[in-house]
Amino acid sequence: MKIVSWNVNGLRSVLGKGFCTWLANERADIVGIQEVRAQEAQLGPCLESIGGAWLRAFSAAERPGYSGVGLLSRLPADRISTSLKDEAFDAEGRVQIARYGRLTLANVYFPNGSGPNRDNSRIPFKLAFYRRLFDVLEARRRRGEPILVMGDFNTAHREIDLARPKENVKTSGFTPEEREELDRWIRAGYVDTFRVFEPGPGHYSWWSQRFGVRAKNVGWRIDYVLASEGAAKHLKGAFLSPHVTGSDHCPVGVEVDDAIVS
Repeated sequence: MKIVSWNVNGLRSVLGKGFCTWLANERADIVGIQEVRAQEAQLGPCLESIGGAWLRAFSAAERPGYSGVGLLSRLPADRISTSLKDEAFDAEGRVQIARYGRLTLANVYFPNGSGPNRDNSRIPFKLAFYRRLFDVLEARRRRGEPILVMGDFNTAHREIDLARPKENVKTSGFTPEEREELDRWIRAGYVDTFRVFEPGPGHYSWWSQRFGVRAKNVGWRIDYVLASEGAAKHLKGAFLSPHVTGSDHCPVGVEVDDAIVS
């Protein structure tokens, strides 16, 4: 089973940049997209051109043209929740928690800690969001159920996960408190799936849109698939797809044994 996550930086934009061709060629079973900033209906013609049966589920922010997540799946979901039971978080349309048999799959667009004045004033909100999602999933994790948390985490975990760590220690996305929150998830038993298969440097999932930055690979790895202990035993592979353009992020994903849902 192939599961892919991609921050598309605006669905309407990426639809004009080859998204339909990518989706058809990717042959994924489940695709989670973030920063959709559009409505479900706008994807209809794309899926019709590809053919096949696709589940479509979207969660939009109350604020037009902001945030939003979506799930595209060739598998039927038993149920999908879009609430963390907190009005401030739910209003931003950042979460889908789907059940596929025993598998819990969370498609998440984590907040950025940078405030409106390009300061770090939103880090407390971001960390509270992380903790709330962790708590929502915790009972299932403790029972040993398979959980995958995928999406744009808006945090580079370690120095190896961005090209210029020393210059960014005070930048949201690489501050000590943000990195510590990811450490907390790892200590609890979640696995950074990409690092299971690739320990080396130079692998990123986001690049500034300034001219030449992506070509020079001056990036950050801020898009992840985390696996609980119950899910990690089903891992067959993990990947980044930096060759796929159309967004300032690239797709990331995992390949897992079909038994993860049974």
